[in-house]
Amino acid sequence: MLGNYSSATEFFLLGFPGSKTLCYILFATLFFFYSVTILGNTVIILTVYVDKRLSPMYFFLSHLSVLEILITSTAVPFMLQGLLFLRTQIISLTSCCAQLYLYLSLGISELALIGMMAMDRYMAVCNPLRYTIIIMNNHTCVWMITVSWVFGFLFQIWPVGLYATFQLTFCKSNLVDHFYCDRGQLLKLSCNNTLFTEFILFLMAVFIIVGSMIPTVISYTYIVSTILKIPSASGRRKAFSTCASHFTYVVIGYGSCLFLYVKPKQTQAAEYNRVASLLVLVVTPFLNPFIFTLRNDKFIQAFQDAMKHCYQLLKD
Repeated sequence: MLGNYSSATEFFLLGFPGSKTLCYILFATLFFFYSVTILGNTVIILTVYVDKRLSPMYFFLSHLSVLEILITSTAVPFMLQGLLFLRTQIISLTSCCAQLYLYLSLGISELALIGMMAMDRYMAVCNPLRYTIIIMNNHTCVWMITVSWVFGFLFQIWPVGLYATFQLTFCKSNLVDHFYCDRGQLLKLSCNNTLFTEFILFLMAVFIIVGSMIPTVISYTYIVSTILKIPSASGRRKAFSTCASHFTYVVIGYGSCLFLYVKPKQTQAAEYNRVASLLVLVVTPFLNPFIFTLRNDKFIQAFQDAMKHCYQLLKD
């Protein structure tokens, strides 16, 4: 417990409770997930960069992979360090705010990008003849990507500014019962009345998640309607296959975000927050390469061509 008039300037992240054996098992498991996440998403980025024949959907996918790498890297390496060396991690208030800002900003950019990708799928299915030439040309794609990145980083300035400018005083304790600077756990440590802050943050979470879901829901409503009008079964299967991977990711991504952020009371139990955060920070980025590439013949062919190209360059 800190003194009545002092405020914490650094925090101790307690991480995962348990024995040394459990910590090592968690380290091995999470290190595997993190390594596959970095490798898989890097393969997507490089393949899309090398093969310019791929459709605009893959341009969006490469930026989604960049976001996945950055999001998981905001907290997972720091968490792995604590698990490996079996020690409580110390983080300054400034670093804590920076970590929280990056994590939330990148997450909002990703949600905005998912909405953009839903509109891209709508254009591909409902306006296939005008898709690449007129509608989703390079200028439009770059503009949509830029909007999603800028919106994410601008939107989070005020909420994290609450902590960075010391409008909240952390005098109850400096022990954060989490593996990163979780917003709910920070609010629990404040000796200020945080009910209004929690309510505002709840409204902002609803605005972001529901706001990005609206274009997604509208797009898929039109997509399903268009697919059902296709007379042949093979045509319907082909049209649906163009959206299946993105739709799967939408369900996983929005499900985990709703589970973690859309709740009136931000100060949930630490166990609840840890599990939900692992879903967002570890599981979803890990699944991304498999969801978008395993059954995607175009990407697999592009990857094989890229490998052959690299082999030829090395051989020469």
